[in-house]
Amino acid sequence: MGYDIERFVGYVNEGLLCSICRDVLEDPLQAPCEHAFCTACIHGWLVHHSNCPEDRQMIDVSLLRPLYRYMRNDLNRLQLHCKNREYGCEMVCSLESIDRHERECEYSQIACSNAGCTVQIERRNLDGHLAVCEYRSRECPNGCGYTILSAEDTQHNCVAELRTELELLRSEMICRVEEAKHEMESRLDSQRRHMVQKESILQNEIEELKSQMSRMMSDVRSLMAAERQHRQELEQAELEKREL
Repeated sequence: MGYDIERFVGYVNEGLLCSICRDVLEDPLQAPCEHAFCTACIHGWLVHHSNCPEDRQMIDVSLLRPLYRYMRNDLNRLQLHCKNREYGCEMVCSLESIDRHERECEYSQIACSNAGCTVQIERRNLDGHLAVCEYRSRECPNGCGYTILSAEDTQHNCVAELRTELELLRSEMICRVEEAKHEMESRLDSQRRHMVQKESILQNEIEELKSQMSRMMSDVRSLMAAERQHRQELEQAELEKREL
């Protein structure tokens, strides 16, 4: 749908009106036959038709093009009232800048920002409403530190709230202690397995060293025996030599 022609100040050229809704073009597109439409209007039309609503020439979405530049310039220069005119806004500005103004207009109807509140109020009155809104939140005046809604004032019990918080903290602490305990046990098990494995390796190395030591001692004894025998043979040879 286009912009309501009643909002515009002065004369609006017929060529700047949508051929479907007959309001001033909004986000315009142009067919090859040079008839112009609001984007939403022509897309909706082509869902059920395949021709131009003005001259019945065949058209397709792929054939639609942006408006000629001179027509866009004429369109953007049109002056119109803010949509919030009925609420008191007297702003008149160009079509090119109307969206920016209306996003910031003090007379725009906006929703209260408090969760649960369904009030729609003018932007300029929002601060005043927030100060008295029954869904506004604030810190408990009794010092418990809780944030409460005004609607819950009569139901708020500091002791009960703190007790609930304490129970939650206790439960959380127990969970953390259990997690830390399991983690430490897991680490100890891992270290124990590692130590057992290291012990087994060291034990094997000790046995290997003992075996090597035993072989070395056996070799030493064999050498000593061979040396004694060799000495005896030398002594015997020396005796024979003396006898001769």
